[in-house]
Amino acid sequence: MITTGTTIAASHRLGLSQSTVSRALANLEERAGSTLFTRSGNRLMATAEALRLNKSLDGLFAALGKIEDGASPVTERQFSIAAPPTIAHRFLQPHIASFIRNNEKTAVTLEVCASDALLTGVSEERFDIGITDLETQHSGIQVTPFRKSFLACVLPADDPYCAKDEIHPEDLAERDIVALTKRHTARTSTDRIFRNAGLQPRIVVETATAVSAMEFVRNGTGLALLNPFPISASLPDGVVIRRFKPDLEFQTSFWTAINTALDAPARAFIRHVKFSTAPDPWSQPI
Repeated sequence: MITTGTTIAASHRLGLSQSTVSRALANLEERAGSTLFTRSGNRLMATAEALRLNKSLDGLFAALGKIEDGASPVTERQFSIAAPPTIAHRFLQPHIASFIRNNEKTAVTLEVCASDALLTGVSEERFDIGITDLETQHSGIQVTPFRKSFLACVLPADDPYCAKDEIHPEDLAERDIVALTKRHTARTSTDRIFRNAGLQPRIVVETATAVSAMEFVRNGTGLALLNPFPISASLPDGVVIRRFKPDLEFQTSFWTAINTALDAPARAFIRHVKFSTAPDPWSQPI
């Protein structure tokens, strides 16, 4: 950005989309707590804070240059990603597609699997990267959170509760509920919330994925309590989301095998996902 002065020119130099560069710059300014560029005509001019930050990185880029100069060329690269159905179908596919467009010599394998297969697959190094909102204390898995969200109530757009800013357990005491199956940690947590409120939810359907739960809601079967990331980015017509209280936090994370160093393409994909995830009102970057 300092060299080119525009996000378009910088995106060409980096082989990324302009929107990805803009989001990365916004994230960097938020983390630095400073304005790094100001507009002057059609160009973005670096502030004193940006120049100081840039200078502090000179040593890092010099070291990376030496590594690249000594590396042998690689003609074909590939890595594997695994995720549960909702994240795979509602989040990962466009990120993989844009990554491949910018990295033509890289091939990606996407595995869609249940949580137990994801856990064993990453720990046994059959998958390079896992992406999930599950929690784990597995000794063989390195967990790297990148997105935070909070439990939300999914309801039909014509439901009277749409007038509420927040939904509470007592609001659902007499309502039909579409719940995730009990193998989900989110189901265990929501059951605990109802028990603490002295309530027994009236569950009419249990389903394995957030996507199928949304379809039941859309068809008027009941209300659902779900992690709004990433489903909030592609809600079907006739479905809305409202915040649920008390708070229940979810962290969507990258899983990698703890004793295995990722190859460059896999590391680049993780950076790509972090920088190219669009902002939304229901989740925050970590």
